[in-house]
Order: sequence, then C-alpha cells, then structure tokens
Amino acid sequence: MHASFYEKILDSLYDGVYFVDRRRIITYWNAGAERISGYSREEVLGRPCCDNILRHIDGNGVEICGDGCPLSATMLDGKPRKATVTLQHKQGKRVPVFVKGSPVYDEDGSIAGAVEVFSVNTKIVTALESIKKLHEEILVDPLTRIGNRKAAETHLTRLLQDHDTPQAGLGVLFVDIDLFKHVNDTYGHCAGDEVLRSLARTLSSGLRDGEKPFRWGGEEFVIVLPAVTPKILARIANRLRRMIEATAIAYHGETIRITASFGGALRRSDDADWSSLVERADRQVYRSKAAGRNRVRINAR
Repeated sequence: MHASFYEKILDSLYDGVYFVDRRRIITYWNAGAERISGYSREEVLGRPCCDNILRHIDGNGVEICGDGCPLSATMLDGKPRKATVTLQHKQGKRVPVFVKGSPVYDEDGSIAGAVEVFSVNTKIVTALESIKKLHEEILVDPLTRIGNRKAAETHLTRLLQDHDTPQAGLGVLFVDIDLFKHVNDTYGHCAGDEVLRSLARTLSSGLRDGEKPFRWGGEEFVIVLPAVTPKILARIANRLRRMIEATAIAYHGETIRITASFGGALRRSDDADWSSLVERADRQVYRSKAAGRNRVRINAR
C-alpha cells in the first residue's frame, strides 16, 4: 500500500502522532497533532522537536525536552517510554497529555528514529474544568459575571499584603445605584437584574488594566484601583458616573435610565485590613446621596 494510505489512517486518529529521525528532526506530523498543539505540519516539519514547539514539562515542573527527553532515551536503548506531561499549545496555554514514545527501525534493524503518540489527559482536563467552575461559583457573581464580594475581599487582601503594590496609592470606589427600588417597583425585578448587568458592563468597559469592579451586594459595587492619587480617583469616578448617566437600558420597549452615587477613599498607613478602607469609601457614598445623588465624594486622607 502507498505511504499516503497509512498517512490517511494516522490523520484520522484523534491522538497526535509525529515521527523524528535520529537528530530529533520532525519528519511527520498528523492532523491530531495539529489539533492538540495548534501547530500546523508546515510549521513544524524539518524542525527539531525541542525547538520551542511542544516544550514538555513533567509533574515536577521540569522541562524534559533537553536531557530528559523520552524520545532520545527511546532511541538510545530501544525501550518504549510513557509519561504524563503538559505541552505548550501554540497559543501559549498548557495542555495536559499522555505521551508514548517508541523506536522506529529501518530495514537493517537499526533504530532510525522514534514516534511519539500523545493524547489529551481528559481526567486532568475535567479536574481543571471542575476547579474553574468551582472558582466561578465561589468568586463570580452569577448575575453580573464580575467578581463578587468574596472576590473583592480576596483581591484587596492580596494587594495589601503585596510589598510591590504602591500602598499609599491603593484606592477604592464604592458605587450605589440611585433609587434602585424605584426601578424594581416600576419595571419589575427582571428589569432590575438587567440594570445591574448593564452597570457591571459599563464599569468594566470604563476601567484600565489592573482596575477591577466587583458586585458588593444588592445594588452596590466596589472598584479597586491600585496606584492612584486622590485627583485620579475622582477623575475615574466622575468618568464612570457620566458613563452610567448616559447609558440607556432597553427593556421590553421601555428605556430605563439610572444614575449612581460614588464614594472613594485611599489607603492610609493605619488601615489594618481592607475593611476600614472600604468603610471610608462607603461613608462617602452617603455624602453623595445627601448632596442630591449622582455625585462623587472622595476621602483623600
């Protein structure tokens, strides 16, 4: 049978398969290898398998494509090898896989190269997906899909404990939707849910990298902003306030408009933990409400 026939068989496999010669140059790369790794055969044929392609890492975090390469060992002693590793996908993510390496012999019985078969380790993938789902259940607000109060507390604690964080510039904004009960009473709680989702999207779109919004509870949100001054904190708060005021929320033929009151505070040297910082920002919200709502008040001290 022609070689192309066998290649078609290999390409039909779900597993990744590739061949290397004695110099570990890749001479064959099947469709399964393309799918699992993200690398096309045109990108890898003729290159050494250790040439920044799969970058196998074992359970101890050691890259084995150098001295510990299973294919190299297989070609030295002719014994098959198995390993559980992660490979580097073209997009940069790590993929857990089982790998099996076996020698390839030429007509005179000498070892001419090796073949590696690798398949996705579904047990680990399933476990990682379960962990991700559990993480979302614990730290993600199911309605707005941003971090919840627990996530905010965890994030603030980490920033306060991180010596690389500019502590004096750590700011918090507390956001409270004005007259939210009126929205629920007028349009219904489903409309209120849509307002909360819209506000979360507005906050997320108006922040820079490293600035994170969280749903604190009910119609209250908290935004954590590292490395800000009182002036910058006020400017960000007013920009977000205007964005909220300008947003029209369509709901069943109705147009709902809302405003929000903002309170802000910066971390002080006597803040033992996040609670006093958030409490000061929360108190500023009451000042915003008392001043007529849709306002920003910042505690600069």
